[in-house]
Amino acid sequence: MAELDDAGLLPGQMRIGLAGPAAPAGPSSELAPAAEPEERELEAALRPKNLADFVGQERVRKQLALVLAASRIRGRSADHVLMSGPPGLGKTTLAMIIAAEMNAPLRISSGPAIQHAGDLAAILSSLSDGEVLFLDEIHRMSRPAEEMLYMAMEDFRVDIIVGKGAGATAIPLELPPFTLVGATTRAGLLPGPLRDRFGFTGHLEFYSVEELELVLRRSAGMMDLKLTSAGFSEIAGRSRGTPRIANRLLRRVRDWALVHGIETIDARTASAALDMYEVDVRGLDRLDRSVLEALVNKFNGGPVGLSTLAIAVGEEPETVETVAEPFLVREGLLGRTPRGRIAMPAAWEHLGLKMPGNAVAAAMLPFDDDADV
Repeated sequence: MAELDDAGLLPGQMRIGLAGPAAPAGPSSELAPAAEPEERELEAALRPKNLADFVGQERVRKQLALVLAASRIRGRSADHVLMSGPPGLGKTTLAMIIAAEMNAPLRISSGPAIQHAGDLAAILSSLSDGEVLFLDEIHRMSRPAEEMLYMAMEDFRVDIIVGKGAGATAIPLELPPFTLVGATTRAGLLPGPLRDRFGFTGHLEFYSVEELELVLRRSAGMMDLKLTSAGFSEIAGRSRGTPRIANRLLRRVRDWALVHGIETIDARTASAALDMYEVDVRGLDRLDRSVLEALVNKFNGGPVGLSTLAIAVGEEPETVETVAEPFLVREGLLGRTPRGRIAMPAAWEHLGLKMPGNAVAAAMLPFDDDADV
């Protein structure tokens, strides 16, 4: 079993008490470990501290508020919560809010950090009564750890195996009631028995431009920035429906305005700043445009295989498939067919080019989400 430090944590974990973070965050898709300390502090400060301040996700927010209110009335720990959805939509923020609303400490870890059942046993055995345990990317836990988690979630008990072979003995270890908050970007990879043990499951959706403007207005107020309504709209429209990206772009626009001595950020200022960072009006970045331009200019709109397309843009196939494609497909700019990737009519229009007849025929090919050619 992995050894705990003096604070009762495994390497890569953090515990957040009621007063705030006690240690730097470990690896997490929602906590940027590579950021500078000042950026991390700013990002943490921009996170809403309660459900009333949380913008967007109206359905999930109302359902979660009901679950937490009922738990407080009963005087018991909240049911286990599973949050799914793309990165940057607020899964970690909601975990922190759950702990704050329940007036409980928060322990943060991640699925990749739990590779052995003993790692999970060490975490669970050190939890305090009512503590909230947040596991990011929970679908990446090892199978032995998952199986141990079943009993812990349901019966608040784990069995510690002592010895090996015929002489092995299972020692039951009682756990204090706790709330597990799991987050995943790939809910389909979670085994059914694990999904079924969560009392509440919420799926986070991409934000509308109007909702992102509300996020930006709140963030700008906390950063003491002055923006016009058009300035907010310009940044929100390039944020790919993701609050984390919106806040990141707001910080970059702030830097641009500061260097150029601009006090009030309007649409023209925001546009000039984001153009310099190669984020266009639809939120496409350098890699996104490279993929579309290669499809259109080098392969006449496709179809073209993933590996060939990746070579054309100088990236690994996994990078193109996992970083660029999801947004391009969602925006209707790229299609996946059994014969390969194709540029959709909207891609030609976005690049300011006329779609030739043979490209129109390619766009009529049947689609296949599992195409990997």
